[in-house]
Amino acid sequence: MWTDGKSVHTADYYHRVALQFMEFVGKPLHLVSLAEVQAFAHNLEERGIKASTRRTAIAAVKSLLSFGHKIGVLPANVGAIVKPPKAPDCLHQRLLSEMEVQGMFLLETHPRNRALLRLLYYGGLRVSELCALKWDDIDVSGSEVRVTVTGKGIKTRTVLVPLSVGVEVLALQGDASTSEPMFRSRQGDHFGHLARSRVYQIVKAAAQRAGIKGNISPHWLRHAHASHAIQRGAKLHLVCATLGHSSLAVTGRYLHARPDESSGLYLPT
Repeated sequence: MWTDGKSVHTADYYHRVALQFMEFVGKPLHLVSLAEVQAFAHNLEERGIKASTRRTAIAAVKSLLSFGHKIGVLPANVGAIVKPPKAPDCLHQRLLSEMEVQGMFLLETHPRNRALLRLLYYGGLRVSELCALKWDDIDVSGSEVRVTVTGKGIKTRTVLVPLSVGVEVLALQGDASTSEPMFRSRQGDHFGHLARSRVYQIVKAAAQRAGIKGNISPHWLRHAHASHAIQRGAKLHLVCATLGHSSLAVTGRYLHARPDESSGLYLPT
């Protein structure tokens, strides 16, 4: 019940954290104390787990305890005053240059994989959004290509991508019906949606061919979309709507990740 309505990825992560927490405290949730929640948080830090991961894990535990209290299973929400650790914003470390992105495209020779990479970037899609696409989610009208995306919270948005990207994607359809997955993989005797893990492999391999170091993931192309669009003059509200961000504050991070200007440049040297 706790994870009902959450994405498969989020639900899976929350379940894993909950099991780790239950194993750590070694008792039913209604007997857990504030001190034990705090001890779990300290244990994560002592194990050398990075702040951003600890922050997400503590948020999951707080969510579980809050939900249990709201439905009356837990007498008190002992995690309410526990604050997740602050994590430094390392977005600037996950930004690819335009040349690096184009290098990934140019060196990818597999038609499906190249179309996949380009749609991730030009659509600013999350990997889960890409994997869920079907052929009836793309529409070409003249020089305009519209892709209907279902994002977090089952919110639907429409993004426009260059005609060349739409043509490249549609070339993959063949005789597939509009209800079939856009990017598919064989699953037994039929085809299903391409797995997220496979998309990670495709992106990582493309980055390695382009000589890009680091643990590159599909989300890096989404970061690149936002960063490059803003640098080229796109308004924050437009990037926010295209990427399906919850607020302008989220999109605004890209202004600070790789700024074009700084007040220090106006000072005399």
